[in-house]
Amino acid sequence: MKIGILREEKTPEDNRVPLTPSQCRTLMEEYSNIWVAVQPSETRCYTDDEYRYQGIAVRENLSDCDLLLGVKEIPPHLLIPNKTYMIFSHTIKKQAHNRKLLRAVLEKKIRLIDYECLKDDKGKRIIAFGRWAGIVGAYNTIRAIGLRTGRFDMLPMHECHNFAEAQKEFAKLDLPPWKIVLSGDGRVSEGAAFLLDIMKIRKVDPHSFVYKEFDEVVYTQLHSKDMFYREGHEEFDALDYHQHPELYRSSFFPFTRAADVFINGIYWDKRIPVFFNREQMEEKDFNIKIIGDITCDIAPEASVPSTLFASTIAEPFFGYDPQTGTQTEPFDGNSVDIMSIDNLPNELPRDASEDFGNMLMSRVIPRLLKEWSTTINKATIALDGELNEPYRYLSDYVGEKG
Repeated sequence: MKIGILREEKTPEDNRVPLTPSQCRTLMEEYSNIWVAVQPSETRCYTDDEYRYQGIAVRENLSDCDLLLGVKEIPPHLLIPNKTYMIFSHTIKKQAHNRKLLRAVLEKKIRLIDYECLKDDKGKRIIAFGRWAGIVGAYNTIRAIGLRTGRFDMLPMHECHNFAEAQKEFAKLDLPPWKIVLSGDGRVSEGAAFLLDIMKIRKVDPHSFVYKEFDEVVYTQLHSKDMFYREGHEEFDALDYHQHPELYRSSFFPFTRAADVFINGIYWDKRIPVFFNREQMEEKDFNIKIIGDITCDIAPEASVPSTLFASTIAEPFFGYDPQTGTQTEPFDGNSVDIMSIDNLPNELPRDASEDFGNMLMSRVIPRLLKEWSTTINKATIALDGELNEPYRYLSDYVGEKG
């Protein structure tokens, strides 16, 4: 198998890689039938020379490769016909901006495998950048506390060489005795919790968080049972919730009164109740001052109504005026300050890429080398000019105008 690592061409640029230079070398040493080449790039987090140092060919033309690995979507005109691509295609939710990409995949008879769809027998994803999104998102949210209060000023994470260097910024922390509520228990929220833990922020249970006062900064981590309920049901039924989320209501309101900071790390779709609405943000007892929306679903179809748009690594924060529902300057003391970067792992691309590459090597490559893998097949969106069976619901999507 000849593997080609693509240069990221999407704008804004992404500087992550699916495999680091040392991982490419390890693959070729462990598998005599694998050979790796990489396209040159001036923007990726690992330089061309770092790949060359590990004995990896750096060349523009990857047309002889069997498998082409990238991170983000590929401009349709750059797709090579009859190849296998593995990327985050962002098409399975019928994202309008990627309709042309999927059409080109079908026209060029490309086999498209989506990282997001690679799952084990229990339906759990086997590869993702989510943990690093949580780590960086929580760091940015804590940084926002310093900027709002004027008590400390940590470097932006993207100005740190790696996570080890970023941790040196913790020495600047001078946190007020605020309460931080974190939603979710998946990879993203566990990454955020990890960051809060190594900052030595004490974790408390949800009940104590709401009803007790503390003389130090604390956080609590909420699961679905802490945030949603179904009328007429005394106990939370996780299976029922996942099957019928539209029948549930939000019980998040006590946390909007108790918390000073909200970190949103939970997956959300349109059937799940919103945590709170715009009208509730206007109320006097809405106490949340800073929202780190790692999930970053854009309003109006979003779990957090103040996420008006995705912020950027260069400009990570904006203010939200609850009375008008409009954007304002951040940290003016009156707004709710929002962090909604949608490509958070890009702030620590070397660490995030290394983790991702380890998962790719241990959980995906061995399956790719088999003649048949259920995991790979279920993650294959298109094959030989047709939508694969699990994704035929996308036929109307690719047929729409636009």
